[in-house]
Amino acid sequence: MKPIIDIKKEKTFFPAVGKRPYIKKLIIVFAFACLCFFSVVVCTGIGTIGFTPSESLKALFIADDSAARLIIWNFRFPRVLSAAFVGISLALAGCILQGVMRNNLASPSTIGVTGGASFVGYMTLVVFPSYYYLLPLGSIAGAFIVTMLIYALAYKKGVSAIRMILSGLAVSALFGAFNDIIKTFFTETIGNASGFLVGGLNGVTWKNFKLIAPYALTGMFVCLFLPSKMNVLMLGDETANSLGLKTQRFRFFLIAVSSLLSGAAIAVAGLISFVGLIVPHIARLIVGSDYKYLFPASVFLGGTFVVVCDTVGRVVLPPGEIPVSIILAFIGAPFFLYLLRTRQRE
Repeated sequence: MKPIIDIKKEKTFFPAVGKRPYIKKLIIVFAFACLCFFSVVVCTGIGTIGFTPSESLKALFIADDSAARLIIWNFRFPRVLSAAFVGISLALAGCILQGVMRNNLASPSTIGVTGGASFVGYMTLVVFPSYYYLLPLGSIAGAFIVTMLIYALAYKKGVSAIRMILSGLAVSALFGAFNDIIKTFFTETIGNASGFLVGGLNGVTWKNFKLIAPYALTGMFVCLFLPSKMNVLMLGDETANSLGLKTQRFRFFLIAVSSLLSGAAIAVAGLISFVGLIVPHIARLIVGSDYKYLFPASVFLGGTFVVVCDTVGRVVLPPGEIPVSIILAFIGAPFFLYLLRTRQRE
């Protein structure tokens, strides 16, 4: 099997100059990190009552009885921080799935993983309504089962983009029907999880942040040790096996990590789409396909992307708000169609 990506020959928007191309990529990643931090601080101060970045930072680090401290610490900052973790988790999950399936069109939303994760999340709310902390575990289990199912359906001497997308559409439609049944017959049981049903971060507090933080941090920590093996996997199964990488076992492990990340994000934000598709693709165009740089670039871009989109949804139609899933769908659907057209021409 031929490798699909040649890391050394791949072109990006920022071609390397000189003998140390990694320095430029490190600078780009650092710039993304600064952008993510800046977006968190600025978006924390945006709302019905606006605060400057200096007021926001003061409210975050100085515990007093001011209105800024009350609003920012108790309401806005946990929501913004949760949005950042959701974006980071989905971006990393998209990066991993694209490596597992060796296709840049793969993401938790495009192949139907979010549908299965949300279904098991719904079932968790119905069966164990008093044990809200079990919601991430249910979503993670659902994401893992659906990812394995889609991968098995799409695999035939390799994973084809068409088989993958069609399998994902079929599985997503099936679990979408199951979700509709649950929402129809158990309306009162899951009525308090409006954000989970629609796909948004309205009403997210520190309690919700504590649901995603342990799983997201665990997934991010594991990803620190994956770049070298991911690069080897992208060379093709035969080459990877000859280099000592047990590809099937490693793919199974990657599916588990991507399920951990996407399930944790879905447990807090519900059906969030296209983050795992858009962010890794943009990061790949800028820093290339080397996972040493692709992972951190996707982390900071993913956090920034969801934080900004959620903030736009909060302020665009006051006093109400638009769920972040709708904002992301308006951006992600045309982007996905563009990628399909590009891949078809190639």
